[in-house]
Amino acid sequence: MSNNTKTNLIGAGYALTFGLITSLFFLWAWPNTLNDVLIKQFQKSLELSLTQTGFLPFALKCGYFCFSIPAGLFMQRRGYKTGILFGLCLFAAGCLLFYPAASSRQYAVFLGAIFVMAGGASFLEIGANSFIVSLGDKSTSERRLNLAQSFNPLGGIAAAACGTLFIFSGIEPSATEIAGMKQAGTYDAFLANENMRVFPTYLALAIVAVTIAFFIWKAKFPKIETEKADTKGEKGSFKALLKFPHWWGAIISQFFYLGAQLGTWSYLITYIQQNSNMTEKQAGAFLTANMVIFMLGRFFSTWLMKYVKPTRLMCVYAVINICLVLTAIAGSQWGYDHLGIGLHDVTMTIPFTGIQSPVCIIALISTTFFMSLMYPTNFASGVKGLGVHAKLGASVLVMSLIGGAILSFVIGRVADTSWAGGQIAAGFVVLLVSYCVIYWYGLKGSRPRGPVDL
Repeated sequence: MSNNTKTNLIGAGYALTFGLITSLFFLWAWPNTLNDVLIKQFQKSLELSLTQTGFLPFALKCGYFCFSIPAGLFMQRRGYKTGILFGLCLFAAGCLLFYPAASSRQYAVFLGAIFVMAGGASFLEIGANSFIVSLGDKSTSERRLNLAQSFNPLGGIAAAACGTLFIFSGIEPSATEIAGMKQAGTYDAFLANENMRVFPTYLALAIVAVTIAFFIWKAKFPKIETEKADTKGEKGSFKALLKFPHWWGAIISQFFYLGAQLGTWSYLITYIQQNSNMTEKQAGAFLTANMVIFMLGRFFSTWLMKYVKPTRLMCVYAVINICLVLTAIAGSQWGYDHLGIGLHDVTMTIPFTGIQSPVCIIALISTTFFMSLMYPTNFASGVKGLGVHAKLGASVLVMSLIGGAILSFVIGRVADTSWAGGQIAAGFVVLLVSYCVIYWYGLKGSRPRGPVDL
């Protein structure tokens, strides 16, 4: 019984390939999660405002946006394996660019390194997501992709832990201490040291990427259905994709989902420090716990999908997150100052730890559990039935990740207004809108329509 289930979920003879490609899900979690650490780090080491740090997720998602169509066309012509190998090389090159960025202490060079690294990651995401969807029966594509995506948070956990331990120094000088360092002539050396702390982590990431590329280069990839069709002269086209309304809906839903995910994670450390007395390393530990919660949500949701339709489950999760975000806003210091809601002093014990935490922080982190299934469910639902158009369809879906850049920037910009007073909670109304759109897609927009190949 279990063997049949496994074969049906992954596909006969594809288990080894599935495992190898799943390692890529671990890899590309690193730049996404490390960006959340960099946002806090660069507020100190580069003396950036919240609006300026918003360009970090913008550079990351712009890399995805600009490289996605070329990646889809490249893999349509050269196949998944060649595309993934090229992506790994580009990814490693972006990581190595962190050395000149850290040495020069120029924010623009950091943004360029992130852009190049994200370009490589776009090849990996398009290739890996589309390939996993194709490695088995179409009826189980959402479960199969959710299973593979369940290993993505392991990379996020490792990235959050390494970023907290090796990038954060734990030194957070006050305005008075900064003035003293400037007077003593040691402040520039302090900032230079803080910037150089970034590079070793990215150097290690480049080495991992090259190692994975070697094993994939040596591996034999099976020909899957869409690639066989490509060899017979059938090619996907953007014009044909316009006939699939569920694909369009997935683009819109994915745009807002990435805005919600990146907007939450990018400013999580900032939000925690604004609503508690935690240091940057303590807040960074919460980021690590956040990624553990994300992983648990992925595994639990994959199991639950055996009994509940994935898109319906996504609807329920979206409603839960709307309630949790409202709690995070109402329970923040900003909620007390501007709305007069007295939840900012309410605390509760974190399960299994005995640690007391403001309920608003627990509510915000809890959204991560319920957002866990949204990306793979949006993606698998969007490419379902596209046939030979799947690679191009996937490339445009990955382009929708620009939503994370745009909406994160909007959140930071709102927080920097005089009305918000620098409180990030004020910008979280963007999250509410995002989860409403995701609810719509799960309920109505995800039903396969058009000339679907089911």
